Amino acid sequence: MFKHFNLFSASVLALGLGFGGAAFAETHEVKMLNKGDAGKMIFEPAFLQIAAGDTVVFVPTDKSHNAESIKGMMPEGAETFKGKVSKEVQATFDVEGLYGIMCKPHYAMGMVMTIEVGDAAAAPEGFLEGRIPKKALARFEEQLANL
Repeated sequence: MFKHFNLFSASVLALGLGFGGAAFAETHEVKMLNKGDAGKMIFEPAFLQIAAGDTVVFVPTDKSHNAESIKGMMPEGAETFKGKVSKEVQATFDVEGLYGIMCKPHYAMGMVMTIEVGDAAAAPEGFLEGRIPKKALARFEEQLANL
């Protein structure tokens, strides 16, 4: 009987360790603002470093904003997301790498942010290629200086 108890205890412990990683995932809040410390039409913070499995909640502190992933500015295999205007949206980031995020209505005004999942030494080749508005490109370059 004691053997079964030890085997059962070991199984429970192994099961707990197997699911333990999910218990440590964090939730981060990003505000979508008309004006903040870094200027007009911004995400605050504009750069976020998180762990794989963490969730980011995008809060429309001011109306008329959304948050969505930018095609071509995310790791291969990562899931895209697109929030509705003036609505809170949350996204869980399971794949390590860099993610470009935009507010679609204010993309040309430079309303972008970068999320680093895991530890990226530098932006991947081609991260800033494509049709990126001038103000958005300048903000992405500032954010990538945090790597």
